[in-house]
Amino acid sequence: MLNILIIQSVLPSVFLFVFGLGIGSFLNVVVLRYQVNQRLFDFKIIGGRSYCPFCQKKLSWYELIPLASFLIQKGRCRSCGQKISWQYPLVELATGLAFAFIPNYLYKFYGVATTLLANQTIAWYYLLLVIWILAALALILLSVIDFRLSIIPDQINLFLGLLGIASIFIKDLFDKFGLLEGSFLKNYALFFGLRDNIWLNHLFAAFLAAAIFGAIIFLSRGRGMGMGDLKLGTALGLLLGWPDILLALILAFVIGGIFGAALILTRKKTMKSSIPFGPFIVAGVFLAIFFGHQILEWYLHLLN
Repeated sequence: MLNILIIQSVLPSVFLFVFGLGIGSFLNVVVLRYQVNQRLFDFKIIGGRSYCPFCQKKLSWYELIPLASFLIQKGRCRSCGQKISWQYPLVELATGLAFAFIPNYLYKFYGVATTLLANQTIAWYYLLLVIWILAALALILLSVIDFRLSIIPDQINLFLGLLGIASIFIKDLFDKFGLLEGSFLKNYALFFGLRDNIWLNHLFAAFLAAAIFGAIIFLSRGRGMGMGDLKLGTALGLLLGWPDILLALILAFVIGGIFGAALILTRKKTMKSSIPFGPFIVAGVFLAIFFGHQILEWYLHLLN
């Protein structure tokens, strides 16, 4: 009986992980073919068969098995022998983990089991799940594009902003389930206020993020940050709300600062070099979502 329960709980996650690997493979195609000022999902990007970027040979189905093909071919093209970028398996793995982990995380975070026991609807859970899965995919996509091309497409920022507005509507509509208090910082969010009005909370978060990036752009005369970072911060403010966006940005600056200092110390970059900040913002967001409560708890213990 116990084995059956374990299988029933694990199998959905395994299926979602494998499905996520496939979606990650598609994201790699978009990243590889995307060029600056091009529409993100133009047919020229998503259409046509996959090919090796070095020898241009069209790939067979067995060369396109997510994660497995990279491992079997030892990270090289079967035709020309050129090394395949680690971007491919990492994006596939990240997407697979997002599909497998986010549903279970949100299920526990929102106490869906308790809602089911009370014989109440969990339609709001599925709606929020779709939003956060799509947000995770958009964040993975933009981080790799920004890393490769030092640009954050406006289409992704707009998409994240719309997801943020949709999440506000859902939380407001199903407020009787306590979704308005659904900060990923849990009880620590109460210390920051603005918990009574969901719209004011998320709009303030968007304004704060825009003000922070706007100030950096103004003071550095555009050298410290770009408008893409400002737009991304604003969209994430709508999605995360207050005070989650504050912790996400603090973590982004800390991680970015450590990474930048390491590059300077190893002489791979100089003080005048520019580093794409999008990936650090994405890292900060994921850390705030999954570990925000633990990080604040650890920090407060340090202060004590």
